[in-house]
Amino acid sequence: MSSIEEIYHSPIWQPFTQMKTAPIPLKVVKGQGVMLELEDKRQIMDCISSWWVTIHGHGHPILAEALYKQAQALEHVIFTGFTHEPAEQLARKLLQHLPKSLTRVFFSDNGSTAMEVALKMAYQYWFNQGESDRTTFISFEGGYHGDTIGAMSIAGNSPWEQPFHRLMFSTELVPFPATFDNDADVEVREAQTLEILTRLLKQNPTRYAGLFIEPLVQGAGGMRVCRPQFLQALGNLAHSFGVLVIYDEVMTGFGRTGELFACLKAETAPDIICLSKGLSGGCLPLAVTVATEDVYRAFYSDDVSKTFFHGHSYTGNPLACATGVASLELLEQNPNFRNLEHQHRRYLEKYLQDHPKIDKVRTCGTIAAMDIVTDSQSGYFNAIAPILKQRFLAEGFLLRPLGNTLYLMPPYCITSEQLKSIYQAIRRVLDTII
Repeated sequence: MSSIEEIYHSPIWQPFTQMKTAPIPLKVVKGQGVMLELEDKRQIMDCISSWWVTIHGHGHPILAEALYKQAQALEHVIFTGFTHEPAEQLARKLLQHLPKSLTRVFFSDNGSTAMEVALKMAYQYWFNQGESDRTTFISFEGGYHGDTIGAMSIAGNSPWEQPFHRLMFSTELVPFPATFDNDADVEVREAQTLEILTRLLKQNPTRYAGLFIEPLVQGAGGMRVCRPQFLQALGNLAHSFGVLVIYDEVMTGFGRTGELFACLKAETAPDIICLSKGLSGGCLPLAVTVATEDVYRAFYSDDVSKTFFHGHSYTGNPLACATGVASLELLEQNPNFRNLEHQHRRYLEKYLQDHPKIDKVRTCGTIAAMDIVTDSQSGYFNAIAPILKQRFLAEGFLLRPLGNTLYLMPPYCITSEQLKSIYQAIRRVLDTII
């Protein structure tokens, strides 16, 4: 039976996959640390933390123990009118590490739902206060916030959103001042973006409900990096016009930027922050949207119509919350994520410095990214992506380029030697590209 026939006869419809032309999915039977074991006994190094969630590595015994213990006590309970210790403990631990102005934790299931919560929360915040004209959001070109309709609406024109444009509401898109190592023009681009924003806000000072941004790193948009100085100026500008600042830290949270949260690294404090991916240590779907007391108070009323009517069947799931508590404790006790940026820079310099196929190298904490120079236009559909993916798999490495952007986002348990082996493999593969 051919590859196409095998996929066709599988009942599984895979995400972000053209099922007609995709190769046969690799069946994974076990994960341990940074390694995945396939059905045929091959070993593959997970260099991207399985879509950025498995921050401590696969098969972590402490996370498994937390899940096992909680499953023996309470697997789930409705989360309206009831609560439980794992959720209470996780919420309190999160607030200990977030900016002090963030005080209220709303649970949901994944990054997209966390963003939908934030959208509705910011919109109704103004509605509850009688400011019904604040109905428009500001977001950034190249941004990505999830695949639900609201999350797509505030994204930056991602190519896979084209079929749904008539379903989506409009937002104000402004340029994202992406930068990279040794970028001499970054301050000019930042000033241009801030000038555009200032003009928008002055022209319509009571139109905008909130501003959404992935702080420090745009993920799916190509691992595009901005500076902390820009985030600080952006927050000051938005708040001077009363606009809520919403951080999408679904990817950047839990150590990814070299600090526990990007807002801490940038020394900024959003009005609402969305967290998921690494929240449960990669074990179970879990997300939170955390708001300031000011936002919360807009809903706290004797008037039932001001209630935030939103929820999910698995909101605050005890199993997921228990692993979230264990994952946070691991980050507190063994903050390996703080050392990875130095290692990235060392191996970038040793193996890829001045490589003719590499452009716009950028690093931020545990993340390293670079653009691969090709004859085609840069972007998500660049034909180099599937070629690189297959060549890296043949070498034993799971790397999933975003178009012509190649990035590393390994689990924090990766050793220096393992990280070095990834860079050596990148060098070997790039040397074969004509």
